[in-house]
Amino acid sequence: MREEGREKGEGEAKLTAARTRLILDKPFLGALVLRLPLVAAGAWCRTTATDARSLYYNPRWIEGLSASELQFALAHEALHCALGHFARRGHRVQRRWDMACDLAINPLLVAEGLKPPPGALVLGLYAGMAAEEIYPCLDDSQDDGPLEDHDPDGDEGGQGSSGSKQSKGGGARREADDKEGGSTAVSTGSGDGKDGEGPPLPLSGPEKEKLQQQWQRHLASAAQRAREAGKLSGGLSRLAEAALAPRVSWRALLGRHLSQVARTDYSYTRPSRREGEVIRPGLCAPSGELAVALDVSGSVSDSDLAEFLGEINALKGTMPVAVTLFACDAALAPECPWRFEPWEELRLPKSFSGGGGTAFTPVFDWLSRTGRVPDALVYFTDAEGEFPPLAPDYPVLWLVKGKAEVPWGRRIQLN
Repeated sequence: MREEGREKGEGEAKLTAARTRLILDKPFLGALVLRLPLVAAGAWCRTTATDARSLYYNPRWIEGLSASELQFALAHEALHCALGHFARRGHRVQRRWDMACDLAINPLLVAEGLKPPPGALVLGLYAGMAAEEIYPCLDDSQDDGPLEDHDPDGDEGGQGSSGSKQSKGGGARREADDKEGGSTAVSTGSGDGKDGEGPPLPLSGPEKEKLQQQWQRHLASAAQRAREAGKLSGGLSRLAEAALAPRVSWRALLGRHLSQVARTDYSYTRPSRREGEVIRPGLCAPSGELAVALDVSGSVSDSDLAEFLGEINALKGTMPVAVTLFACDAALAPECPWRFEPWEELRLPKSFSGGGGTAFTPVFDWLSRTGRVPDALVYFTDAEGEFPPLAPDYPVLWLVKGKAEVPWGRRIQLN
């Protein structure tokens, strides 16, 4: 017990010193780390872990790290929380998601001059990519795994690489840490003797949502203070701006637009004389005209295209919309366009040519040449290709997978 207490004391001192150095040298990261109370954990935690409420650490692992490596470990856990990784996994496989999150964060910290601990996942290939973009690139059979133990979810297989089962050891701690903002004090697991011995309880849905909102406020505050101090790097500034940018649902946006175009309304047109002298308003439902273009140059997978068409079908099921479907790489597919009436299901053709370069002009040229003016054009693409020089007279929504920008129209990030 005396040896264990000495290890906890030394670990606490080293972490406190590393956190203080972060606050002085990198106030953005330091301010985020301050939001996580430090808790000396039991055997369930191999390295470090977080449940977005506290930062848990293994005192013996801490002993072997340098000051810069400790700063990296602290900042790593804080960024997981600030970016809401604990609330963004959805139905993804836990281990792959943990690896994707690490590969998204670690290159940022290396670029900030921090030294990763031994075994940390750092691949420059994924620099600047979000976890959602990295996830499809990973293989479940990869031997590498996340260095730390992430937030336990209670899902099959557990979270992180510890593989430990859930216990009730974190219940009292979770109630104590529920206050917004958290505490900056260091907990050494004293008190009832259970604190830190077992992993914390999984977060419920409402808890994740509440914590995500809290961490967004913490992120905005940390970025503002570091910017005022002149100590916010360009990389971290862009990271904060992207994380705080409002999320726009393209489904809701397109649905609102089409509901205005293809709305059911009353008609007061002159009725047949057979109806008598009384003119009664009747219901009419004019169908909207939607053009949908698919980038089939090879940069967008077939599964992505199928999923996208499923979403358009869901919209078609709620309002009368006729769809003209295009498939285009550097030129229109010979078989297109395909026409789908409001009552017909939108589906991919059994086969179409594609896989060459990318140009967006053929779709707009066809609409211009035939005199078609859709209520909206939705283009599903990675936005890496040749654009028409001028925007058309109808609304264009670019649903973009990737980082490329568009010169005009409404760009909606799909990742």
